[in-house]
Amino acid sequence: MSARVVENLNAGLRTMLDSDERLYLLGEDIADPYGGAFKATRGLSGAHPGRVRNTPISEGAIVGAGAGLALAGDRAVVEMMFGDFIALAFDQIVNFASRSVTMYGRRVPLHLVIRCPVGGGRGYGPTHSGSPQKHFVGVPGLSLFEMSAFHDNTALLERVLGLGHPAVLFEDKALYTRRMYAHDPIFLRTRLGGPDPCARFTVAGAGTPDCVLIAPGGVAERALAAARSLMLTREIVCEVLVPSRLYPFDLEPLLPSLGAAGRVCVVEESTAGGTWGCDIAQRIHTELWGRLHAPVRLVHSADAIIPAAPHLEREVLVQDTDIRQAVIEVMAR
Repeated sequence: MSARVVENLNAGLRTMLDSDERLYLLGEDIADPYGGAFKATRGLSGAHPGRVRNTPISEGAIVGAGAGLALAGDRAVVEMMFGDFIALAFDQIVNFASRSVTMYGRRVPLHLVIRCPVGGGRGYGPTHSGSPQKHFVGVPGLSLFEMSAFHDNTALLERVLGLGHPAVLFEDKALYTRRMYAHDPIFLRTRLGGPDPCARFTVAGAGTPDCVLIAPGGVAERALAAARSLMLTREIVCEVLVPSRLYPFDLEPLLPSLGAAGRVCVVEESTAGGTWGCDIAQRIHTELWGRLHAPVRLVHSADAIIPAAPHLEREVLVQDTDIRQAVIEVMAR
């Protein structure tokens, strides 16, 4: 049986700490015996007591310290206990870390990763369930990635730390207990893309899909559930692409698949308005306008604060049924 996603992430962090003595891991309550709010850092402080350090409760200070270490030639992975709190470090990320790469007359490598547990589905309420990805799209010198159950975290961390500029790694909290690479056998999983490949799910023998779903992180599972239902109940074949890198997004390798289908839905858990999906939809429109059978459809959570009550939370957050309905409407165009 495959490891759980949080175990795979823990193994990736351990591998990076074992292989690089310049790497520091900073965050609130990440040292043993607690091992972080979601146990992603369990056991790491015992193996590397000087480089896995608890910090004060100050997101600005955590990111500032990590960026300072990176600017001085070390490497740092810093953890936000909850992704919502990244707002408190906005100045350090946008005005210090991302700009420090190019503001000193020559390019200065800055190896910094900010880990952010995000998303709802666990009843944590308005201030602990957000998906703030959209607030960092388009910041020069800052890359955005999203963890999934279909991308190995050791390879992902090696890639992100090797960029030479800051990056934010968003981790959907609902994924931590999922099994790596577990998916319905009705789908064939392959890879598509360059250095930051998408996990690609197709129905073997089905030919050209009717619609392509682009669904990162935790919404990938919901997209796959919707795709399965659509095929079995309506004979609509969907291809699901799960990217690891959100920004800058490498669209070029996906264009043949998107163009062949002619119908595309971009799925994300961020609440409506100015989202990552808006940026992707605009680019797809520009590149494939003559081949699209319908406008690119955005599927996202409602424009609302996320409630704690489970039944109300489900009404706000995007569900597999929302994705299914969006595809049905796109197919009717």
